Amino acid sequence: MSTAITVLGGIGLFLLGMTIMTDGLKGLAGSSLRTVLGKAAATPLSGAFWGAIVTLIVQSSSATTMTTIGLVSAGLLSFPQGLGLVFGANVGTTGTGWLVALIGVRVSLSSYALPLIFVGALTKLMGSGRVAAAGASLAGFALVLYGLTTLQQGMGGVAAQLHPSDLPAVIGAPGVGLLSGWLGLLSLVFAGVIMTAVMQSSTAAIAVTLSAFHAGAVGLDQGCALIIGQNIGTATSSAMAAIGASTTAKRLALAYILFKLIAALIALALFPLTVPLILRAAGAVDGVTLLAAYHTAYNVVGVAVLMPLIDRFTRFVERLLPETRSPLTRGLDPAALENPVVAVEAVRRTIALAIQNMCPAIEAAVSADGKAAPGLSIPESRDVLRKARDFLSDVSGPPDSDREELRLTSTLHALDHISRLAEVAGEAPDSPMAKDGPDEARAAALCAEALRAAVLAVSDIAREAALSAAAAPIDSLETPGAGSALARLETCATQLGDLRRAHRGPTLGKVGTGEITADQAMARIETVRRLEALARHAWRGAGHLLGHFETSETR
Repeated sequence: MSTAITVLGGIGLFLLGMTIMTDGLKGLAGSSLRTVLGKAAATPLSGAFWGAIVTLIVQSSSATTMTTIGLVSAGLLSFPQGLGLVFGANVGTTGTGWLVALIGVRVSLSSYALPLIFVGALTKLMGSGRVAAAGASLAGFALVLYGLTTLQQGMGGVAAQLHPSDLPAVIGAPGVGLLSGWLGLLSLVFAGVIMTAVMQSSTAAIAVTLSAFHAGAVGLDQGCALIIGQNIGTATSSAMAAIGASTTAKRLALAYILFKLIAALIALALFPLTVPLILRAAGAVDGVTLLAAYHTAYNVVGVAVLMPLIDRFTRFVERLLPETRSPLTRGLDPAALENPVVAVEAVRRTIALAIQNMCPAIEAAVSADGKAAPGLSIPESRDVLRKARDFLSDVSGPPDSDREELRLTSTLHALDHISRLAEVAGEAPDSPMAKDGPDEARAAALCAEALRAAVLAVSDIAREAALSAAAAPIDSLETPGAGSALARLETCATQLGDLRRAHRGPTLGKVGTGEITADQAMARIETVRRLEALARHAWRGAGHLLGHFETSETR
């Protein structure tokens, strides 16, 4: 009983330490985790490499995966690029196994871990920001070491009651028959799946396996079989997390599960060949190190097999899970809320899509003497902008830097102006638009041109969001080719503002001379006012979206 309590306590301390350490490392990384992943994933191959490095640093494949889901959802990464990062995260997460193999099972670190826990906890409680995050990381790391020491002690008691001969023999081991060997292998793989599913951490399950081997409770070949199952078991948490999630999250979860299954099938097919090699190598290399190396090689081989086929693989996953959400709101994925910068980018691109969706319809109405064009989508656009506002209200935490705070402010300004554009366009005027006079006709022409220029100004942003093309640089606010369109939009809006101010007095004066009636005068003034408001909000919204007003006073 005391042995079971010690083992369970060691596992609990290990899991608690991993959670605290991961949270602290994520706090230390801040938005740089998003920046590194976004810029590193220029290709799926580089994404896999940097996904492994980042996961090794932050010690959490979940952190890498969730950030990747947010980046893909916001349109900053294509699905193949995101998949490359997820593949790399599977390799990076094996680094904890090396920590266990090289330090955890060899040295009793409890005498060192306890002072580190005190220092880390004190720093966490007394510090703030990244200092507190550093304290949490140190305390979490020390808890991991203490948990490993406790687990090692518990496994010593397990080894006194359990011997490798008590477990099923696996194929590839000396003197094991074909049928019994495969049955033993599959039973141990299944046991590994259950271990990870119960612990919800393949790292903890593998730590148990390495400690059990070090204590002599399991054999080297049996440890390899357990590792295969523990890797498959990680997919159970992804499957559970995908329930009720967005299509993007479901796609990445499905791809993750398929990756695990394919890697497991490869490992099982090669098991009769690899086990004899590992057993022979055990004479020169420590067995715990061999198990850690097998864990890493297992995932590396899976990545190496799927990486050349990543385009076909992603198309297969996309066919299995087609996108059902509206293209306008596709970027508003709840996964993006975990990172404020990614969430802001998702809203920014949603606003661009709303502009492209709404401005042509408004232009058609302006050019058709106030008659709505077929397929007018202003109500839909207003609903999209409302959802974008609600989405931005749910962002977790403030931005990490002045630059990102400025970007958030600009996005809010853009959202406000484009929402007002939708409101003005959706208003029901008291009388039809009057464009019988030269000034009113000129105002209508300027407004139509301004709306066309707004669409051109945000076209690249909207295209990236709609097609999920290769990601634009995350820190870039200016869109290539948007400058000339934005300049023309500003010119039209400015000329319309001048026209509105000069239009009212002479128009009212024509009533006194009997040229027009009072109703006609009011209709003309209202027409120019609405046209000027449409052009002004389109200009201000597109300008803020492109960062044009960041260095000047926001309006």
